[in-house]
Amino acid sequence: MSEVLSQNEIDALLSALSDGSVNAEELREEEIKNKVKIYDFRRPNKFSKDQIHTLQVIYENYARTLGTYLSAQLRLPVQLELLSVEQLTYEEFIRSIPNPTILNIFSLYPLDGSAILEINPNLGFAFLDRLLGGPGLSPVKTRGLTEIEQTIIEKIVQRMLDYLQEPWGSIIEIDPSLDRVETNPQFTQLVSPSEIMMIVSLEAQMGEVIGMFNICMPYLLLEPILDKLSVHYYYSSSSPEKSADNINTIKTRLENTYVPVRAILGRTVITVKDLLEVSSGDVIPLDRNVNEELEVVIGHRTKFIGKPGIFGNKFSIQISQVIEEGNENE
Repeated sequence: MSEVLSQNEIDALLSALSDGSVNAEELREEEIKNKVKIYDFRRPNKFSKDQIHTLQVIYENYARTLGTYLSAQLRLPVQLELLSVEQLTYEEFIRSIPNPTILNIFSLYPLDGSAILEINPNLGFAFLDRLLGGPGLSPVKTRGLTEIEQTIIEKIVQRMLDYLQEPWGSIIEIDPSLDRVETNPQFTQLVSPSEIMMIVSLEAQMGEVIGMFNICMPYLLLEPILDKLSVHYYYSSSSPEKSADNINTIKTRLENTYVPVRAILGRTVITVKDLLEVSSGDVIPLDRNVNEELEVVIGHRTKFIGKPGIFGNKFSIQISQVIEEGNENE
């Protein structure tokens, strides 16, 4: 909404136009100039603000789950934080990462194309050091991976990629798969240098070691699902609907759950002195008569009343009453 001028401001503007101190043509040209937006055809903005915000939400969730996994895997607290989500050309991305580095090329089935998970070598070698029994320190001088180190990296990276399934699940069901590991970014020609990429940067801290994860996804990879990359769509589909299959699955798992069952023969209170002097053949009187029914406790709650007896050659109890469940506060 344009600003409303007061009468004094209108009079001052008319006076300035009359004496020539303000040129109407210059004002018109400046207004037209302000409406013009600069557009770089070499680096077009193909992702909208809403789509970028949706990716921020997805990878904030990913950072939380991945941090939990890495902390458990490395047995050392790992803090992950989403730094930025921005679009760059592939050439700009390749120039911004060190050489050598750890480039993990992976696919996101059913999406066509490949993406890159780049792990800063300081962080990658700290992970390797920790997994191989060390304190989790990075080397003084970076180098390429040995065959054993590459095998370890492949296993941990595949698990890291698996954690992409949950945050992406509200948009599309994906099956991430690691294709190969490279160390020289100059030899990794994923797409053309001018192709627009979505770069997600995560900062990880493990002890005193701080490094970066960069997830690089080409525009062509995300193009089929761009219409779903909206915050409204993400949150509207993030709560799965209850289905008969889900209910039956949960019911089956609950039915096969083991719970402790105890029959309370009786209770009494004795002193520690009496307890220490108890020996074989002594009788401890309880608060329950031999003919009274017993309480049957499931977990920590009394659920049944029953009569003790013998079934075959085993002690047993026959249920005579079901205790009605109360509310959660009882």
